[in-house]
Amino acid sequence: MKKKSRGFTLEYWKDENWYVGMLKEVPGVMSQGETLEELEENIQDAYKLVLQENWSRRSTHPRSRSKSIPICVPVPA
Repeated sequence: MKKKSRGFTLEYWKDENWYVGMLKEVPGVMSQGETLEELEENIQDAYKLVLQENWSRRSTHPRSRSKSIPICVPVPA
């Protein structure tokens, strides 16, 4: 299977001895690390776990269907 790469924005800050961060484009994906490099590794792992969890929750009902719909999201000023 071919893998695709996509860029995300890591917003991070220092909280005492830890770097803490989140992916701005993916709510709920947060992690921490003792170094910025460790945070980057951990946030990638957290993102992969969220994707796996989302895939495992997909409906497997034999009559399920899906449909693409447009959704307008307000942008904060």
